[in-house]
Amino acid sequence: MLENECRAHNVQILANHEPREIRRTDEFSVAIQGAEFRAPALVIATGGLSIPKIGATAFGYEVARQFELKIQPTRPALVPLVLNSQDRSDYCALAGVSAEVIATSNHHSFREKMLVTHRGLSGPAILQVSSYWSSGASIQIDLVPGRELSEHLQAAKPRNEATIRSVIREVLPNRLADRWLERHAPVSWNNEGLAELERQIHNWIVTPAGTEGYQKAEVTAGGVDTDELSAKTMESRKVPGLYFIGEVVDVTGHLGGFNFQWAWSSGAAAGRAI
Repeated sequence: MLENECRAHNVQILANHEPREIRRTDEFSVAIQGAEFRAPALVIATGGLSIPKIGATAFGYEVARQFELKIQPTRPALVPLVLNSQDRSDYCALAGVSAEVIATSNHHSFREKMLVTHRGLSGPAILQVSSYWSSGASIQIDLVPGRELSEHLQAAKPRNEATIRSVIREVLPNRLADRWLERHAPVSWNNEGLAELERQIHNWIVTPAGTEGYQKAEVTAGGVDTDELSAKTMESRKVPGLYFIGEVVDVTGHLGGFNFQWAWSSGAAAGRAI
């Protein structure tokens, strides 16, 4: 559909042509091998650093720097998290197990599925919260959101590991329930011990070692500072005729098509202005 629209409006598409130089005098000049193009307006729509195997590069940021626009630091976002060595040893044998959780970081919470991977945690809840996580910080995970276990735990008879495990298996996948209890069994099965067990299951503190990086990130956070651009047209406030749209700009949405919508909307705004 896009190609048909381009043909209808006499848009020329040149694939596999890397710009070698961009200059601006009274208009913009873009040089590629064997050719040069001139125009009164230039739109940078090169995306971010995510998924380099499909061609992602830092080209858009380099253009912004060339024209002295401010860039917010970039980092992988909507990305799986890698657990530290101890947590990997404890939990990554459960790769493939998923559960609905509430994941929280930097005062942002998401109630969605979490998936255990061979290196850490993924799934929508973790991808969402990764956009707000910073290196060295912890995330909090409620493994049984909206469920109170104390009455069921305290009613278990006899009070021992086997009966408590059966209660936790009712709210978590069996393998996760078993491993969780192995790693968080209270010193005593009395009321205080069971209360602490429930507190921890609602507040699992995880300090990731890092992320899976741009290779597996859905998007790139950071980019051309929005203060540098017109909110209505996406045109540079410093360089008339220079526009930045899509992921190269410091705008990051949630999962669910919001980043596509931003790319299309910012592109439409720039196109209408030009």
